[in-house]
Amino acid sequence: MSTAPKPITPSSIALPVTAVTCQEDRAHIERAVVLDLEAGVQRLRLGPVSALAVDRTLHAELTAGHSASVLDVRIVRTWTPRGPLPSAEDDSALRLRVHALEEERLALGQRRDQLQARLGLLGRLSTDLLREIGEGAGSGETEGPRWARELDRVDDERDTYGEQLRAVEARLAALADELGEAQCAMDLTEGTPAELVAHIELTVQAAVAGPVRLRLSHLTPCALWRPAYRAVFDGDSLTLETDAMVWQRTGEDWSDVRLTLSTARPATATEPPRLAEDRLTLKDRTAAERRTVDVELREEEIGDLGPAPVLGLPGVDDGGEARVLHSPAPVSVPGDGRAHRVPLSAFSTAASSEYACSPELSPLVTQVVRFDNLSGHALLAGPVDLVRGSGFSGRGTLDFTAPGAPVELAFGSRDDLRVVRHAEESRDSSGLMQRTVVTRTVRLHLSRFSAPGEHDERVVVLRERIPVSEVSAVVVRLRKEACSPAPDVVDAEGIARWEVPLPPGGRRTLTLVYELSAGSKVSGI
Repeated sequence: MSTAPKPITPSSIALPVTAVTCQEDRAHIERAVVLDLEAGVQRLRLGPVSALAVDRTLHAELTAGHSASVLDVRIVRTWTPRGPLPSAEDDSALRLRVHALEEERLALGQRRDQLQARLGLLGRLSTDLLREIGEGAGSGETEGPRWARELDRVDDERDTYGEQLRAVEARLAALADELGEAQCAMDLTEGTPAELVAHIELTVQAAVAGPVRLRLSHLTPCALWRPAYRAVFDGDSLTLETDAMVWQRTGEDWSDVRLTLSTARPATATEPPRLAEDRLTLKDRTAAERRTVDVELREEEIGDLGPAPVLGLPGVDDGGEARVLHSPAPVSVPGDGRAHRVPLSAFSTAASSEYACSPELSPLVTQVVRFDNLSGHALLAGPVDLVRGSGFSGRGTLDFTAPGAPVELAFGSRDDLRVVRHAEESRDSSGLMQRTVVTRTVRLHLSRFSAPGEHDERVVVLRERIPVSEVSAVVVRLRKEACSPAPDVVDAEGIARWEVPLPPGGRRTLTLVYELSAGSKVSGI
């Protein structure tokens, strides 16, 4: 024989937030409380909780080993309509002040419109008067005293009304600031309660009376996070601080919670790809295809690690794998919808720097700092606040970096270094085999503008690319005898590299010459 549950408790039991797992566009909320249960079936009212909680994700469990079980758990929302507005006699002094400021702003707005209309009319009157003077002088009329008197009167009125308009606009600007402060104070002190309030109704059955610990979890929208960094470079070492920018407007504050940050996307629907037939067929080449080899120039981005960037992607670049980060200490995030910075980790390591430039892409010489990721976790893509010895120097971007992988961070361009690039191309077809030879000459002019008192030499690393051939019919050759000077290194990707020392006020010119040679069967060059 089943026992009917006891009536619901009239007072609510507080159910604080103890842990939060913040994802890209939502949060998984965990709550914990110790319940003093009586023997039998009983129904409890817990909360209030956020009215945005997702019902189908609600889950409740009791402490293992206790002779109690959860029979039912649900979210009950209560709609509280706004009450009637108080009468004017019951308004607070702050509300009356806001009302007076709004009335004054309305009156000043009307006065400003009147003055602008008056000044416009006086401007048209002045134009008509000047036209009358011009026409009268042209026809021989001489009314100098009257014309001077009318012009003086119009100018005096324009000056008077213009000064009044400036005073009104100044008062309107001050009034807007004062009204904003008063409204902000009124919002903080006289905020109306939420119209929609949610509680948890929990039905439990206990064999014996006693305390039991309840753990309840659910998903909530209107919460998200993004990574942010702060890099401090002192010349020999770099300190990188990893933070999380957290926004939440779930309707309740998170106070002293264990915060976990995840890049999982539970809302993204996934399904296995559909299998389709992929037929491969062979056919003989035509006579024209046997006689010619079609080639084309193709640009490829060289990447060492991480996925290809997707333009316009609003989420977090996690390298295609869900990443989880933990806050080392409990944090508090108010539900005001503003950005709150949460420290995650920090490390210091030795770093090397160089002044690098790729003139084909940009004429700027940038200070590039290289170091290893010793944070113990993956560095997700995000903005970096750059700090050098002189203080904050700008904001950069950090790409996705695996633990232990090398990192390159640009600390801004140098104004005292300049690179100018000129490229020339010549084409020649000669010889018995009718080979086509394309010769390209690239000249790089590097100069340094030094301030008085500078005596140190600065090394600039220049990079210029050379095409890499994938077919034997096209040969790319670097003409070292024509280069001035020859590149220090040319890697397998065709990147030529120079290390150019520049004294104060120094100038250098670098020449790179390479040729593309193709036979008569090759087309497309």
